[in-house]
Amino acid sequence: MQPFTTHTGIVVPFDRVDVDTDTITPAQFLKRIERTGYGDVLFHSLRYRPDGTPDPEFVLNKPAYRDGTVLVTGRNFGCGSSREHAAWALQDYGFRVIIAPSFADIFANNAAQIGLLTIVLPEERVRAMLDAAAREGYQVSVDLERQTVTDAFGHRDAFEIDPFKKHCLLNGLDAIGLTLQHEAEIARFEATRPDWMPRVTLQDA
Repeated sequence: MQPFTTHTGIVVPFDRVDVDTDTITPAQFLKRIERTGYGDVLFHSLRYRPDGTPDPEFVLNKPAYRDGTVLVTGRNFGCGSSREHAAWALQDYGFRVIIAPSFADIFANNAAQIGLLTIVLPEERVRAMLDAAAREGYQVSVDLERQTVTDAFGHRDAFEIDPFKKHCLLNGLDAIGLTLQHEAEIARFEATRPDWMPRVTLQDA
């Protein structure tokens, strides 16, 4: 997992509430277990016309936002099913940060597991960011260590984050990375097991 320390990026305004995971990554694309390749189907039903051509009115298809890496959206983002593919698609597209007044818990946890930072800010601040992002080139800078979001006008917001989640993001530790921090202890334990018991080495895995 790529560590997250600081990030500055163009804000993409996605002014919708209760965006569910089927809207983020539709069910018909859930045919693979790899984390890559989902960026092209992100927000598929909104992003493309019925004939498969891009809808020029959708925000991701507008030239000003194609390089955006910070998504600002409405409350309860990521609700619905628990599919990890929703977080995968957002990251694969290029987003590093999502800012909203609230998130569905499972989605936020899935995002943290792959290094995608979710930030909760008050609804009025999110509204101000959405309005500001209607103008081209609006950027914010996120500092995870200091837990701040600073916009292009110098407005700084502090945000809360679970200390354990923060530690994992700063150090690029997913569940496997956390386990491998104890590799020496695991090896010592395995060395004490009787020879007749099955064992799996890292090389076998």
